[in-house]
Parts: sequence; structure tokens; C-alpha cells
Amino acid sequence: TINPWDVMLCISGTAIACENAIVVAIICYSPTLRTPMFVLVGSLATADLLAGLGLILNFVFQYVIRSETVSLLTVGFLVASFAASVSSLLAITVDRYLSLYNALTYYSERTVLCIHTMLVGTWGVSLCLGLLPVLGWNCLHDRSACSVVRPLTKSNVTLLSASFFLIFIIMLHLYIEICKIVCRHAHQIALQQHFLTASHYVATKKGVSTLAIILGTFGASWLPFAIYCVVGDPDYPSVYTYATLLPATYNSMINPIIYAYRNQEIQRSMWVLFCGCFQSKVSFRSRSPSDV
Repeated sequence: TINPWDVMLCISGTAIACENAIVVAIICYSPTLRTPMFVLVGSLATADLLAGLGLILNFVFQYVIRSETVSLLTVGFLVASFAASVSSLLAITVDRYLSLYNALTYYSERTVLCIHTMLVGTWGVSLCLGLLPVLGWNCLHDRSACSVVRPLTKSNVTLLSASFFLIFIIMLHLYIEICKIVCRHAHQIALQQHFLTASHYVATKKGVSTLAIILGTFGASWLPFAIYCVVGDPDYPSVYTYATLLPATYNSMINPIIYAYRNQEIQRSMWVLFCGCFQSKVSFRSRSPSDV
């Protein structure tokens, strides 16, 4: 009997894979999208693409090929992919903060080195987290050690949840600092012009609202699952795990909309990629990494 929740996760994975595959193709296809910001967006899209494929593979192997080894590999693949997705979100937040805090020196070789270092750290740590269940940190031979996410152990999901809470706190702090910088810049412009225009107020409010939506979406998607992994018991009905895990996957579905499709450079590249031509009458404004 096929579990409807597994079908929903598979459908979610399919949508995630399709959305993010387009973003990865656009970034790889367009030589102009080689700035640090788009490199990080490409890392996020790649992680979400792998997460979507992992959900599809998990469904296939769960109902077609029943094997403990395959189950461990699939779970490890999903852990690594979602860890890379969350870590890439943190890297994008750090990049946005640096683009505002060090605006004059942002486009330097030091920034490129910093971005590459964050990418190596992001994927290196994510790969290590994904390998832990495969290398033996699982509960296949000790059911009492299982967590709400089998075959991960309680200590494993506690580590993953603690890592998420740490990343969420860091992102919250950085976005608060970004809001302060944005408001301070708007106030300085107003002082130079001797009055605060309505456009300055609207722009500042829009920027702060966008940051709130980004952080709110991230928290609403992952916090229920992270909290349940800590307080939940493996004897609880599996529907609780599915009900908190499914919204977490929606974050990977929303990420390309927030970080890619809203960007006008990517919109222009989509015209070129899918239409074969670019309508010059449509004007696009190049956005900086600090645009939110």
C-alpha cells in the first residue's frame, strides 16, 4: 500500500527539481551571471535540485527496491542536500550583509575568496553530515536508538536540529543588521536632501518587508520539523513526522522564487534561453547583490 504522504513528498520533490533545474541551467548558460551573488544562488539551486531528486529517489526505492543499504544512501543523500540548501541560505545572507557593510570593497578579490571559502565549507560540512548515517550512525541494528526520522538516531537528528537553530539565529542577527544599515542609508539620503521623501519611505519599508518575508518563510518551513525532531518520540504516529517534514520541503520550492525568478538579470536570461531572443523594448535594471 502506497502511503499518501510519500506521494505528496514525491510530488513536492518533482516540483522542486523542475524549478531549480531551470535556475541551474540559466546560471550555467549565461556567462554574465558569474558574480559572487549568482554563484551562491546557483549553489542554493543545486542543493535544492539534489534535494528534489532525493525525494523522488526515496519514493522509488521505498516501493520498488527495498534495501537497507539503499535506504541509508537515500537518507544520507537527502540530509546532505537539505543541509547544503540551508547552509547556502546562510551564505547568501552573509553575502548580502557584506555587500552593504563593505560596499566599497565588495567587488574585490578578497570577496571572491570569501565566497569560494563559504562554498567549500557549505558543501564540505553538508557532505560530512550526509555520510554519518552511511558510515554507521544509524539505528538499523538498534531500534531503541531511532528518532522520528528512521533510520537516523536521536543523537543524529539532535545534531542536525541544533545546527539549524544556530544557522537560524545567525541569519536573524544578520538580517537585523541589514535592516539597520538600510534604514541608516535611507536616513542619510534624506538628510542630504533635507527632507524624507515618500519614495525613500516606501523603498525602506519594501526592503524591510522583503527581509521579513525571507526569514519568516525560512523559519515557518523548517522550525516545526526541527523542533519536532528534538521533542518527538519514535513511538508517535508517523503522520506527525510527515506533517512537519512536508512544509520543510516547501522551502526548497519557494527558494527559486525568492532568490532567482524575482531577479531581473535572471529574467532576462530566461528570455534568451527559452525564446532565443531578447525583446529590447523591455527594459531591465541590473540589480546589485544588496538588492532584496
